Amino acid sequence: MPERINGLILLPHLRVQNANAVSGPLSWGFPAPSAFTGFVHALHLRLRSQEINLDGVGIVCHSFDPQVYKPNPYTYKFSLARHPLTKDGETASVIEEGRVHMEASLLVGVYGYLDEGEGAYFARQVQEAAMGMRLAGGSILPSDGDYQPEYFALAEDKESIETQFRKIRRKLLPGFALVSAHAELREHLAQMQQDNPKTTALDALLDLSCLHVQPISEDPQTPGKVSWRAARSRQGWLVPLPVGYGAISPLYEAGQVANARDDQTPFRFVECLYSLGEWKSPHRIEGPDELLWHHHADPENGLYLCEQRHQAD
Repeated sequence: MPERINGLILLPHLRVQNANAVSGPLSWGFPAPSAFTGFVHALHLRLRSQEINLDGVGIVCHSFDPQVYKPNPYTYKFSLARHPLTKDGETASVIEEGRVHMEASLLVGVYGYLDEGEGAYFARQVQEAAMGMRLAGGSILPSDGDYQPEYFALAEDKESIETQFRKIRRKLLPGFALVSAHAELREHLAQMQQDNPKTTALDALLDLSCLHVQPISEDPQTPGKVSWRAARSRQGWLVPLPVGYGAISPLYEAGQVANARDDQTPFRFVECLYSLGEWKSPHRIEGPDELLWHHHADPENGLYLCEQRHQAD
């Protein structure tokens, strides 16, 4: 695959019904980046173009409707679907699953040269293929508006790309882009370890994700009278984010593990890895590198991640 990205395809306002809302063991909500990078990889395989590669995806959410209800002011519960009766006429067991209806735009990286006409035709091909696929386990429905896929050829130098991207990002409004905030997590961890060297990355992640409610004494003469204020550790819409998987076993040869889904591929047991994400308005994003998520595999260190290359270290 060429090292330099040649263009971007915008798939605007995809309506997704019943997408998976449980993408990690510690959190629920918007699907993980791996659902979208996997979707783009499946698109690439379906189109089977030898000259054009699709890699990298920018994620912008326009609407988000989780299928939940509140039995009390402090708790959310998933609205579960009732399954058909069993062959004996009895009520089938309920398997808890989180679902969400959402509308999102995807900005897909294109590697390989296309002129204006070829790019427009290829963008329509990508859109048609996407409409027959699932995204994060959900069904893609026709858009409510007159939104059409677009292809944007990118210049070669960084300054010109940033100028082009200022026009592209307007098409992503109104909405919020999901970007990596891993650098902020590392910085916050270092600050917390100055006070307590035993602080872990999980402690820092929870501290940044939580809403801290603290008592404030307004009058020193009446210490028992306080007002409660809610605040976060840092500015920004920060969220815990599943970003991939870490190995918890050796890499087994193909066919060595019984009952594996694919006996032609090496097998490894893994667990979910978390980092910090941020929802950011597209007008605050300067270039494609700040928006696009990519797959990154490091089998020697047992890491299988989704990352943004400007924060890949």
